[in-house]
Amino acid sequence: MTPRERVRTSLRHENVDRVPVDFLATVEIWQKLVERLNLDNSEIPDSIYYDPKWEAVLRYLKADCRILSYDQFFEPPESFIKEGTVINWWDALSRSTPNRMFRQVNNEGDIFDLWGHHLRVAKNPTGAYEECVRFPLKKASNINDIKNYLWPNPDWWNFNPLQKIIEQLDKYEEYHIRFRIGSIFEVAWQLRGMDTFLMDLAVDPKIPLYIMDRLTEIYVENTKRVLEKIGDRLDMVYFYDDVATQNSLMMSKEMWRKYIRPRHAQLVDVSKKYNKKVMYHCDGSIYPLIPELIELGINVLNPIQVDAKNMEAKRLKSEFGDKLCFHGGIDVIKTLPKGTPEDVKKEVRERIGELGKDGGYILASTHHIQSNTPIENIIAMYDMNLRKPANR
Repeated sequence: MTPRERVRTSLRHENVDRVPVDFLATVEIWQKLVERLNLDNSEIPDSIYYDPKWEAVLRYLKADCRILSYDQFFEPPESFIKEGTVINWWDALSRSTPNRMFRQVNNEGDIFDLWGHHLRVAKNPTGAYEECVRFPLKKASNINDIKNYLWPNPDWWNFNPLQKIIEQLDKYEEYHIRFRIGSIFEVAWQLRGMDTFLMDLAVDPKIPLYIMDRLTEIYVENTKRVLEKIGDRLDMVYFYDDVATQNSLMMSKEMWRKYIRPRHAQLVDVSKKYNKKVMYHCDGSIYPLIPELIELGINVLNPIQVDAKNMEAKRLKSEFGDKLCFHGGIDVIKTLPKGTPEDVKKEVRERIGELGKDGGYILASTHHIQSNTPIENIIAMYDMNLRKPANR
């Protein structure tokens, strides 16, 4: 089987030659793998959209999946650029990332993404992350304030390079490719501030709903354009929205159902119009919403944080495994950073046994693998000898 065939077969809940895998990690881990493995990437075409050194790592790990993202293709006019900033087409950490991203940076360390989020780099023992420090719409008091905000125009995205990128990848092997279209709830609260945004939803939802509607319109239009341009070769559409903590939802089911679900439905509907499977990412205890996610048309749930409340792998496979596929499941909090290589291999075997029977599983970590993870544990996780399907 090719990687693409392997993933597509598993997502049909059919048996595969081996369990498909994906790889997600922080910048620090990518760099450590590049240095440790010292792989030859001379035959991998150079591209401004992905780093050949990192593609070589994916090939070494025999990863079956590749991701292309909407923020790689944002090319705004000069009038969009903030005074005193320069465009950094990779990332604000000034380090190579697997895919380019649009960022504006200034000499004071301020970072602005395509939505105008005001970010700074926060460093901690498990990695460096961009975190919101100011919220550009926090003080907006009426809809006109929101309308007058400098929203990106769908015409500022250039998806023409997609065809060539995929052709370059396909020359080596046919991978399963998913397209990341963005986030509604997360991007919205990062514009308004989470406290203000959630209070607005509870008391006077006009402003947060308008923000989410503007985002949804842009995502839907971008998705149409991408799928019309190269839909035959894109296998899955992927969006993300963290609406849960380790123990519960961030809001009531009723609030989610009233305000978030209808906008997620629009993302699913436009993808289904082009016959694409849909993957949804939500950290934490998303268990109470899973039946409704299935109703929406979600095909794949990520990242299956098995240490969160009611997210045990056996429970999920038993209750939803005939209707939903799972992506993730290998613990980044305890097992990968703190266990031994044998502990990691044991968990991989367990997870394949719990989630991989009759397909429906892509093995991956429960979040980006953190920078405090021993490289030996990562190599152990991707040991080819562990990928035997559960029912063989």
